[in-house]
Amino acid sequence: MWEISANSNPETARIWASPSRIWTATQLNWPSLYSNLVVTTSEALWGFALAIVIGIALGAILYLSSLANAALMPILTAAQTLPLISVTPFFLWWFGFDDSGKIALVTLFSIFPIAIQTSRGLRAVPRYFADVALTCGASRTWTLWHVQMRVAARQIFSGIRIAGTYIFATAATAEYMGSRHGIGLFLQSAYNATQAPLVWAATISIVILTGIVMLAVICVERLLLGNPADDNIN
Repeated sequence: MWEISANSNPETARIWASPSRIWTATQLNWPSLYSNLVVTTSEALWGFALAIVIGIALGAILYLSSLANAALMPILTAAQTLPLISVTPFFLWWFGFDDSGKIALVTLFSIFPIAIQTSRGLRAVPRYFADVALTCGASRTWTLWHVQMRVAARQIFSGIRIAGTYIFATAATAEYMGSRHGIGLFLQSAYNATQAPLVWAATISIVILTGIVMLAVICVERLLLGNPADDNIN
């Protein structure tokens, strides 16, 4: 239906490109599309990896310290509500048009769900898990990282999945506003040239890459934690 409706009207075909035109445009422009996707993928994955490490550590701090929770939670919440378009110019001024600014932006906008879910997951761990470990001679640090984190791992992974859904969109939006390369710049060029098939090609590429990351996170969760249906902490 998409193919037929897009080709039935010249005006519709110009704006709402048909799947066949999108496929043809992708093939013709694949070298440029691929090279820009590689840049955006690198920025998104580096930012995502940093966000996972910082987010889990920050979530543990929020759980351990009520003072840190009171001081940092408003800042995290405020940062999450800021529009990307209003924050990006500052990162461009600080980092220039280099990849480091895009990585920092992806990290900033990915930390919040990971930190929050880590903190919530740790608070939901039944107290007797820690009590048993401490009674057996384990230190509080060992108990936190090897017992409580393990029990809270499902909720931590839920935060990682939430963050993973928009890492490519964040990187691409930042590139759109200012970059030397990347899929955001590719999108900007396609928009300025009124090339709807190329806009669609870039957009679908972002969706596919996001799906691949989500699948990878799910696979890692299954490998580390097993089937969720088999969980039983009672």
